[in-house]
Amino acid sequence: MTLNILVIEDDPQISDALARLLSESGHQVTTAAGGAAGLRLWREQGAGLVLTDIRMPGMSGIDVILQLRAEAPRLPVIVMSGGDRSGDRDLLGMVGLLGAVAVLPKPFTMDELDAAIAAALRRSRRRPA
Repeated sequence: MTLNILVIEDDPQISDALARLLSESGHQVTTAAGGAAGLRLWREQGAGLVLTDIRMPGMSGIDVILQLRAEAPRLPVIVMSGGDRSGDRDLLGMVGLLGAVAVLPKPFTMDELDAAIAAALRRSRRRPA
C-alpha cells in the first residue's frame, strides 16, 4: 500500500534517510524541519500518516500531536524519540494518551518502521472520528 507520509524531523540527516527509505518502499514522502512547518505542510498538502520527532526546537512533537488530534482525529501519527535522553520515557508514556498510535525509539530498523506503520494504520481505522 502506497501512503503519503509527512516526516517532521529537525535533524536533516535523519529526515533525509527516512525520506529515502520510505520512498524506496514505494511511499510518497514530504519532509518538514520542525513542528510548525510540518503542520503548515499537512494543512496545505495533507498526508495519510505523520511521522514526527518528539523533541524539536519551537513546536514539539507533543504540540504537533495535540493539533493534529484537534483537526484530524483519525490521522495515524507515529512518534520517534531519542529514547536514551533523560525524561523521554515519561514523554513516551504521555504520547499514547495524546493520540499517537505508535512510538519508535531511535535508532530503529526499517522492519520496525514498517511494523509501526502497519500498526498505526490498523489502530487509526478503529479510532472514533
